[in-house]
This record gives sequence, C-alpha cells and structure tokens, in this order.
Amino acid sequence: MTPIGAPFHRGGSGTPLVIYHGFTGSWRVWKHLFPDLEDEHDVFAPSLLGHAGGTTPEPGDEISIRTIADDAERQLDAQGIDQAHLAGNSLGGWLSLELGRRGRALSVTALSPAGGWNGRRELDRIVRLIRNSAAQAHRAPGISDRLMKQAWARRVGLRAVAERGDRVSYDDALNLLDDARACVIIDAFLDWVVADRPLPPREVDADYPITIGWADRDRMLPFGRYGRPLLENIGPVELVRLPGVGHVPMLDDPALVAHTILTTTRRVDEKRKANVT
Repeated sequence: MTPIGAPFHRGGSGTPLVIYHGFTGSWRVWKHLFPDLEDEHDVFAPSLLGHAGGTTPEPGDEISIRTIADDAERQLDAQGIDQAHLAGNSLGGWLSLELGRRGRALSVTALSPAGGWNGRRELDRIVRLIRNSAAQAHRAPGISDRLMKQAWARRVGLRAVAERGDRVSYDDALNLLDDARACVIIDAFLDWVVADRPLPPREVDADYPITIGWADRDRMLPFGRYGRPLLENIGPVELVRLPGVGHVPMLDDPALVAHTILTTTRRVDEKRKANVT
C-alpha cells in the first residue's frame, strides 16, 4: 500500500496542475498517473477537507462544497499556487469547477463530476448508494481486507467505481478501503447535499476551457441521469466520453485519464506560449 503520510503529493515541473480525488478518497488514487503528468507539470495532489490526510474540520463546522473549496484555496495559498490547471474526479470534479469560478483555473478537466442530478429521486439514490458503500467499508474490516486478495472479490466489491475491479491491485483496493474508513465528513456532507443544492449556473462565460470527461461505464453517476443535468447548469464545455472505464476511471485506465487531462492542459499552455512570443 501507499502510505498516506503527508496530506498531499507534489512533484514534477512545468505549469502547475492540481488534481482532486473523489468523495471518501485521497490523493493516493492518482499515484499511477504521476509519471505521465509530472513530465509536463508541477503536480499538486492534496487530500480534501475531512478525508484521509486532509484537514480535520471542527465539530459543528458546515461541510459543503463551499467549505471544501475554502480549505482547498488555503492549501493552494500555502503551496504558492495562484492559478493552475485543475482536474478532478467526482467530488473533485465539482470542486475544480467551483475553484474555476473563484478565479483559480487555467483550465478545468472534470471527470464524471458530481453536483448535478435529475430531481429528488436521483439525489436520494446517490446519497443512499454512498452511505451503503461507506457502511460496507467499515463492516468487518479484517474479513473485507482478506477478501480483497481475490480478484473476483475486487471485481464485485469495486463494481460501483471500476469496470474491471479484478485488475485493480490488492494494495490499491486496500488504499480505497482505508481512505473510506478515514473519511470523517460522510454524514455531514451528505446531509448538506440532501438539501438539494445542485451545481449553480455559471454567471459569466469562463475565460478558461472546461473539459468534462464522462466514464461510459459509470454506474455511480450514469451520464443521462447526472451528467446531462449538470451540463445544463454549467454552460458551454467540451464533452468527451471515456470508453471502458467506471466512475473512478484512474482505476481502470490511468493512461487514458492522463491523456484526457494533458490534452486540455497542452492546448492552453501552447496558446499561452504563443502569446508570449
């Protein structure tokens, strides 16, 4: 397993790229992408508020996309990062869009981002699914960890987030379980989400490109039920479909995810260089 250690990973050189994990995860989910991304970027991969290795909120603190973004901005400031390419998966995609609105983005690449749903029924479905998944992670941890040694158990146990969980390594599967167990904001954040607060419309046209990459085997947030309403809220974006991958596409195809992110960042960086010369 990759030790959680510090609350973030930073490495590489080039224009800054900040990558955000999904709900109940940590920066470790990105580890297989670091070599490709760090060839071209100064990569900062933090753990989010209330997640494994991240800032621990005080009892009674509001936990919302706003307060998660506030904490993320403090992390950026501490790292000396003003603007950066932003990329994220699920909650991390929602966060990347929010930070873009706050003037932090050179570009945004959001992979199956959370924040949109087609009415109360779809909202209740995803909240119930997350609560059940979190409960399963805490149930009989010793037995769960031993079962994950079996490829068939990883495929079944990771079905909500990976198309081929059997190909996810045992160590990576344990990282996912450990991160879920360490997340302390599950109930507080979901209680806030239940108030039915979808991603608000963008007030003005962004001066940075937004790429939405949607996993075509996403069982957690199927595109028609969660992606379409989100796109209606955020305005013009470039939509790309990610073939053969589940909701956390880094688990199924790290190279595809790295390529998707770099396609956007390269386009922006090349334009910036051309303007300088």
